Amino acid sequence: MDHVTTPKTPPLHRAAELTAGGSLALIDLQGQIYTLRITKAGKLILTK
Repeated sequence: MDHVTTPKTPPLHRAAELTAGGSLALIDLQGQIYTLRITKAGKLILTK
């Protein structure tokens, strides 16, 4: 019998929720802090 795996759907996070309705969110990845910014044009920028 062949073992078939289905791809797991990644979690969906709404940018407005991450920024609590603002334009900035801080994200911690293994002790490194990243800034997620929503621009006036509605684009996302992630910086370290």
